[in-house]
Amino acid sequence: MLFCHMAKSIAHRVRSYTLCRRFLLVRSSSARHISRMTYTAGHQALRKGRVSLPGQIYLLTTVTAGRLPYFLDPELARATCRLMMEPPTWGDAQALCWVLMPDHWHGLIALGERDDLSTVMNRFKSLARKQPGQDVRKPIGWARGFHDHALRHDEDILAAADYVIANPVRAGLVEHVNDYPYWTSLWPSISSTTHSPHRAIARCCAASARSGSRPGR
Repeated sequence: MLFCHMAKSIAHRVRSYTLCRRFLLVRSSSARHISRMTYTAGHQALRKGRVSLPGQIYLLTTVTAGRLPYFLDPELARATCRLMMEPPTWGDAQALCWVLMPDHWHGLIALGERDDLSTVMNRFKSLARKQPGQDVRKPIGWARGFHDHALRHDEDILAAADYVIANPVRAGLVEHVNDYPYWTSLWPSISSTTHSPHRAIARCCAASARSGSRPGR
């Protein structure tokens, strides 16, 4: 019952969030009529100057194609979370913290010795594109490229993780991070705004993701 109530509340807020995004896109002629040349230039701009350093921690962001809110579907969101809990998804990199939003994803990733950023992100998006049980005629579409920011030595990793998991709050989907189920973190406590009930819910969702079972309704 608790999860069902949370899902309905989130779905209601997300509908408003999505309508707002669509309104802004309709009003923006550049968004409606963006050319292939501009799109390619933007993708190349994201790659320009990108360096993949083993052991470096990166704040990464990728969005769905057209910012379509695929992950409003709870089954699809949970399946994608299960995928992200599996180590093979990240190769020799490590997912330290992530949040799955209706139309995009943020994560803190520590690179390993073998795979570079593009390899890690392309693998993730390829695996997430077609989930078991999903309509094969409607695979998840991801925008090309991704945004990356290498954390400097003087940047606080916990503050970066706090930024990641607070995304649903900033987007107006929930009032508190403990009301949003689709995130995880290696750290048991991120900030004073992350309450212990939320950590318990997160662990429950993570355990459910690992076992493939569904949370109670």
